[in-house]
Amino acid sequence: MKTKIKYILALVIGSQLLNSCKKDLDVNFQERILVDNYYKTPADALAGLVSVYDRFGFQDGGLFDKVAIMDVASDDQIAGGGNATDVNSLQVVSNYTLSPAVGPQGYLWNKGYAGIYRANILLARIDGIQMDAATKSRYTAEAKTLRALFYFDLVRFFKKIPLITAEVPVSGMYDVEQVAPADIYTFIEKELLDAIPGLPNTVPAATEGGRLTKGAAQALLGKIYLWQKKYQLAADQFAIVNGPTPGQANPTYGYKLLPNFADLWKYSNKFNSESILEIVHTGASNGGWGDAGATEGNLLNIITGPRGYNANPGAPDYYGGYSFLVFRKEFFDFIHFDPRNKATVANLDSLEKNYVIGNYDGLGPVNPGVKKPGYTPGYLNTGYFLEKFLARNSNKTTVGTNYDLNFSQDIYEIRLADTYLLEAESLMDAGAAVGAGSRAYQLLNAVRARVGLNPVAVTQDNIEKERRLELAGEGHRWLDLVRWGKAASVLAFKGFVAGKHEVFPIPQNELNNTKIVQNDEWKGK
Repeated sequence: MKTKIKYILALVIGSQLLNSCKKDLDVNFQERILVDNYYKTPADALAGLVSVYDRFGFQDGGLFDKVAIMDVASDDQIAGGGNATDVNSLQVVSNYTLSPAVGPQGYLWNKGYAGIYRANILLARIDGIQMDAATKSRYTAEAKTLRALFYFDLVRFFKKIPLITAEVPVSGMYDVEQVAPADIYTFIEKELLDAIPGLPNTVPAATEGGRLTKGAAQALLGKIYLWQKKYQLAADQFAIVNGPTPGQANPTYGYKLLPNFADLWKYSNKFNSESILEIVHTGASNGGWGDAGATEGNLLNIITGPRGYNANPGAPDYYGGYSFLVFRKEFFDFIHFDPRNKATVANLDSLEKNYVIGNYDGLGPVNPGVKKPGYTPGYLNTGYFLEKFLARNSNKTTVGTNYDLNFSQDIYEIRLADTYLLEAESLMDAGAAVGAGSRAYQLLNAVRARVGLNPVAVTQDNIEKERRLELAGEGHRWLDLVRWGKAASVLAFKGFVAGKHEVFPIPQNELNNTKIVQNDEWKGK
């Protein structure tokens, strides 16, 4: 699959460069295959689809991804790292000093539109390929679902954006204009409704794990409806995903909450029953520092690790990293007595103070002697690290030597506890019954029961608390706060400005010599 992805990357770049002169050239003298001479066989179609998935999992060469950006933008975490400018794209989001020219928005914009571009090429050409009709229908459905996913992120992050549904020639690249957010939502709703019938109910994990299913597309559609406050439509989609009996396996799709919350974060537990859609990573790609963003390893695993980690025998075998995405003391106090605490937060300061990590010259805790640090505190260190994604020596790749870039833990884009809580919220906001025994009550409390907590009433406050505890560090909190209209008040202490920071600025490079204009929130700022 890696070979196919690299090949298609070259293909897409070549097509962008050569599209404007294709009428005059029949031969590509650089020996690249022109896009018009490709897409002839089923194998070409599969390679094209792989290239679209490649953008779904794309990470920035600066060692961050969408989850990292969302985490540091929230009230629960800060950027951390080595100093005030280390991975500056994360720092300026963490303290809300980003600008159109400085920040991670270029990564978010390019990831989305590169994925859309690739999907548009495949969808424009797949009808002309002689191949099995069912396979063609599935590839088409997958490309449309991925295109909808890209657009959903883009419209949430930037609001007023271009809607591009076909290939744009080089001559027209600078004439693309933006449309109202409502137009984007109308398009992606239709896109998913068209795509869902062509997707399978399930896929074999061993050979197709990570590919889209009906449940993943329906969960995405539910989120799209909920973001627009179409509560009943959202609840209807989530109900299909969550199944008829909360807490029991979905009889059609097989989704079920894992009995043990901590098992969600085991590297080997890919494509488990709680996973609806995940970004696949591998330790076999042997990615290198020359192009860290192209590696297929999980970059969260290395950037979240404690710097200079020094473990005594019997201590957690964390792999030393760069101390990013640390939790704030306020969040630790919030989750401290919740059963999910240990699987969410690694309290390195506690380990060090209790002689679990660090070197004490072999004298032991009674007479500790000259204490050497168990880890090197990073920038604005709190001591509270993101346990869910901390790399471990036991998970270190056996391929090549670039261990830092090739950890294999997958990332959940959507998991069942998320959709349980979203359906409960949608039902409550739609005016459905929420009392004891109601479906909303069962959904909320199934998530709590999994970790041994007693039932609580279905209220906005309880749903907000449960999402914060359950999904911490997974990239949901900032989007939730924006969706609830609470970002300005909750994040004011970090520098968040109401009416501005609910969206990212359109990257300055996209404004230069084009018809694209800065979104209203950032005009003149």
